[in-house]
Amino acid sequence: MNEEISKNVLKSGTSIVGMVCRDGIVMAADRRATAGNLIMSKNTQKLVPVNSYLLMAGTGIASDIQMLTKIIAAELRLKELRSKQKPTVKESANLIAMMSFRNIRQFSTIPSIAGTLVGGLNKDGTFELYTVEPAGSIQKVEDYDANFSSGMPFILGFLERRYKKDILVKEGVEMAIEALKSSTQRDIASGNGIDVFVITKDSIKHEVKQKIESEYKPE
Repeated sequence: MNEEISKNVLKSGTSIVGMVCRDGIVMAADRRATAGNLIMSKNTQKLVPVNSYLLMAGTGIASDIQMLTKIIAAELRLKELRSKQKPTVKESANLIAMMSFRNIRQFSTIPSIAGTLVGGLNKDGTFELYTVEPAGSIQKVEDYDANFSSGMPFILGFLERRYKKDILVKEGVEMAIEALKSSTQRDIASGNGIDVFVITKDSIKHEVKQKIESEYKPE
């Protein structure tokens, strides 16, 4: 199973990043969707709100990520209706981890491969970030993570030098943008645009939307 995951890590074709700040969570992703060596879409939003209190960014097979997002949204809504209260970020992330664990272990000619970053806002105003790797293990992120995205080596290399504990969201947004720029400059499967979301005690906001466009200049 580890061999299957390792084969898909560098084929995941994306760059995602999540960062814990003093006053919130910053999450960001690029917009390029690939199939092998082909660019299938230049405007795919990979970081999406699951509901009013949860964000999810995925890396892996696009269809698996999209289906996982839809199922999680429905399951969390059912859980909320049954318990009469919103699930916590930790409960939501554990549900995603359980589904990932189950999916990758069911026999299939095309196994489900989807790693996720999950960030959200709890009822008491606290915020949390979790990383769920493709085989279903879950870990709370205390600083930053890029899951198993193909841009991970460039993102983590950048943040190793720049990230500091207790940075503010404002600094985190700029750092996330620079981390994705580092990735899109070197990872051929990442690029075409950037989306940055911010989670604070009050709301979840789509903070940055940028396109990356080619420009030809005479030398």
